[in-house]
Amino acid sequence: MAERVVPEGRRQRRRPTKHGAVLSERLIIETALRLVAQHGAEALSVRRLGAALGADPSALYRYFRNTDALLLALADELIGRAQEGWAVTGDWRADLRAIGLRIHASYRSNPQAALLAAHRTTGRPHETRAVETILGILRSGGFPDALAVRIYHAFVDQALAFAAQDAAALALPRAAQDADAEVWHAVYGRLSADSHPNIAATFPLLAADMRVSGYPFALELMLGAVAALRPAADGD
Repeated sequence: MAERVVPEGRRQRRRPTKHGAVLSERLIIETALRLVAQHGAEALSVRRLGAALGADPSALYRYFRNTDALLLALADELIGRAQEGWAVTGDWRADLRAIGLRIHASYRSNPQAALLAAHRTTGRPHETRAVETILGILRSGGFPDALAVRIYHAFVDQALAFAAQDAAALALPRAAQDADAEVWHAVYGRLSADSHPNIAATFPLLAADMRVSGYPFALELMLGAVAALRPAADGD
């Protein structure tokens, strides 16, 4: 896309598209997410998006200056969905657990988009709200500012790293997913206790655990470490 974005207040087009919808930033984002979910990263093009919307591709320039700006909007949408219907409770540990799991789940529910966007910094409203909220949880929880920032950084990177890894697995074709799962039985399940005693001893547990995401347990490990760093407060 060329850099011809029009400020929101000057977007005057209100004629319906060929599909009978009025073009808007919200409609573009939702349609782009649907296309990416169905067809992967290659679907994020002006031509394909315009066709899906029933609009001239050039009309998209009024909302996003280029495809990267649209990608950042998709990333921000996933962060926004993670925060829908959620509010802090005042219990720092429970609140961090809740928002971490929500972010992870939001990206997992949109794996193709997560592959494109999990590593990006959007600077858009949903992201800035999440940053403000998480820092507020930590500061209100008694963590000094310097420590709160370092914990925030590790916490968010952990959530997004697991989200990206899990999304990559979910984005694989079903045959590839099944083949990866079968490796645990076809290879690891047949290893001898003589050559691989630790794998053989733990194999049933290992095979079962590797079928699910490691993030929830990794998050609990992090929260335990964070709790150990928290300065003692009066009444603790």
